This record gives sequence, C-alpha cells and structure tokens, in this order.
Amino acid sequence: MLLAEGSRFTVVGDYADCKKCDFYILRDEPDVVIMDIDMPGKSGIDGVRMIKEARPETYVVMYTMFEDDDKLFQSLCAGANGYLLKKMAPDKLEEAIMDVIHGGAPMSPSIARKVLYSFQRSKNIRNYDLSKREKEILQLLIEGYPTKQIASELFIAFDTVRTHLKNIYTKLHVNCGKEAISKALRERIV
Repeated sequence: MLLAEGSRFTVVGDYADCKKCDFYILRDEPDVVIMDIDMPGKSGIDGVRMIKEARPETYVVMYTMFEDDDKLFQSLCAGANGYLLKKMAPDKLEEAIMDVIHGGAPMSPSIARKVLYSFQRSKNIRNYDLSKREKEILQLLIEGYPTKQIASELFIAFDTVRTHLKNIYTKLHVNCGKEAISKALRERIV
C-alpha cells in the first residue's frame, strides 16, 4: 500500500507466499521485489533463490524483522541485493528501491555493521594451509594432550605426530607448542 499510493513506482504484484514466485517473476517482470523472510509455505530466502534463477536481473530487497546473522547471510548468499529491517521509517523504503536500482546495496545500519564486522573478522582469520590431520593434532595440543597421548588418540605413530607438529610449527611460524597454542587460540585457527 505504501508504494502503490502516491509513489513514483508502479506496483505490478502483491503475493501472499513464495510458492509460485518464479512463475510470477517471469510473468510480471518486476525490476525490484520487496521480500519478507517469514512467508507461508516457502521462506523468503527460498523465494530469493527462485527469483534469481528465474530472472537474475530482478533486484530483491529483503524487508523483514529478522536481525540474526544466520538469516542475514543466508539471504545474501541466496542473492538478495539489500536487507532492510521493518523498524526503519517507511519513507526509507522508497530510498532503498532507488538505491538498488542505481547499483547500491541498501541495508539498515545495524545490518551493514554486521556485514562489515563479518568481513573484518574473516579477513583477520588467516589460512595457514594446515591439513585436516594437522588441525586435529593442533586441537588436541590445545586441549593439553602430550605427544604420546595424541598418537594414541589418533591411532598413529609417535614419530608421525612429531613430524606433524614440526610441520604445524613451520606453517604457523612458531618455535614450540606453547606458541602454536597461543597463536591458534588468538587467531581462531581451529
């Protein structure tokens, strides 16, 4: 109703669920879809996927009450072009539509902060190319297992564990187990 009355936009459809959103998108060819997450039948996140598969050029802006990281990142990974919280002022919705049409990615301030924090955090987590086995050994080292007990726990030879530990130290650029544990905990390597 907000967009249909006195707005510079033309509303081509209003749908109660996402069950046939791919059909409606192909039929109505909207430039922008405003989508809630909590929809009957299929979630709005599923709806985003269906829309993007049917008509990738349609922009989808999530307009929801959900602020949790999981739904936010699922929506963005499904192809959402923006994420707005319903608690924002209604007139901001028109601004967001114009923003997405002009190549922007509209987000409520608290959502933008979560996205930025996530990228900053992932940037700080370095990949040291540890193998799965090396990560298992490092985890046991963090838990306080001595080399002999690590070998027993993983059903491998004592010398094999020592070789893995040397490789771990080299990859982490440390000289001993205490330094490896400290770095692994500080940088959340395992």
